[in-house]
Amino acid sequence: MAGTQRYLRYIMFALVCLILLFFISSSSTVPATPWQGVKPQDQDVEAGKVPPTTPNTQNGLGPATASGEHMNATFVTLARNSDIWEIARSIRQVEDRFNRKFHYDWVFLNDDEFNDEFKKVTTSLVSGKTKYGKIPTEHWSFPDFIDQDKAAQVREEMKEKKIIYGDSISYRHMCRYESGFFFRHPLMLDYEWYWRVEPSVELFCDIDYDTFKFMADNKKKYSFVLSLYEYVETIPTLWDAVKNFTAAHPEHVVEGNSMGFLSDDDGKTYNHCHFWSNFEIGNLNWLRSSAYIDYFTSLDHAGGFFYERWGDAPVHSIAAALMLKKEEIHFFNDIAYYHVPFTHCPTGEKTRLDLKCHCNPKDNFDWNGYSCTSRFFEVNGMTKPEGYEKEQ
Repeated sequence: MAGTQRYLRYIMFALVCLILLFFISSSSTVPATPWQGVKPQDQDVEAGKVPPTTPNTQNGLGPATASGEHMNATFVTLARNSDIWEIARSIRQVEDRFNRKFHYDWVFLNDDEFNDEFKKVTTSLVSGKTKYGKIPTEHWSFPDFIDQDKAAQVREEMKEKKIIYGDSISYRHMCRYESGFFFRHPLMLDYEWYWRVEPSVELFCDIDYDTFKFMADNKKKYSFVLSLYEYVETIPTLWDAVKNFTAAHPEHVVEGNSMGFLSDDDGKTYNHCHFWSNFEIGNLNWLRSSAYIDYFTSLDHAGGFFYERWGDAPVHSIAAALMLKKEEIHFFNDIAYYHVPFTHCPTGEKTRLDLKCHCNPKDNFDWNGYSCTSRFFEVNGMTKPEGYEKEQ
């Protein structure tokens, strides 16, 4: 009896397998149905009728290319091989919210050689061309005029005071490099505009227009999304160095500048306001100008990158505020951005809804007491966005 039941189970199992095989073979002849209203693109791509797209550009997410003029611009990221998954997240954010429409290039810079994994992963994510450059040793080392014993003593003192990155040598090299050298790298010389992107950032809203073209059309040279006060302990003599520079080169200080953003007493002292430079869209020709090179060279020889801990954010900000006219600096309210620990979420419900934003307006830092964005609006005589009072 037991044997008969076992044979019956075998027979039933075989019948089930045959039925499954029949349905599988039948369904393989039925073409897959795309999402409603979307034409399958694979055959068109192979035939050259449409350009290849990055992941996520199908299924109704928008066109792969944008019409109109394409600017001579690139994204630029300073990263190490160990940053691979953090920068992959950032690239995905930028591509999904902006670059899948425009296909701009991406330049990666490192003080060491990039490994194959970093190149493979980033190339697979970027819709434009990817370029990988090694930073020259002379741009990532102590210059001859720096007293390294004095610099080491400063780092030890800052460590004891628990100043953020106060004891870090690599952080100082990074700040100096971003302040005076990234725009001079051979790979960057091919471009006129840049958008700086850091590892682990987030973009919360769609960007449906070419930001580089906007900057060019509106004669802008520098832009930001977040501003705040710098740590006083990291820049005790920075403003003295700036005043020494302006005294030696008054020709580089333009009329109609933004001194009011930097100082409450017409330049006698610095109020520590700066634009947060981990996000920047700017003009490379301005950074390569004799005015900016003279400025950086003067600050560099003052030694504050190593004897203190000058950040590239106040260095860039002071230069922009003094060497550019007010109207040449732009605040992108519509580019929603996060870099730990601060968030810029566009002010105005209509803006957030129109741009499909997913940020919480309660997290917006713009109108916080430690933000300098209100000052920027006041200096430029701009009306603050409707609803800003609710976010103070």
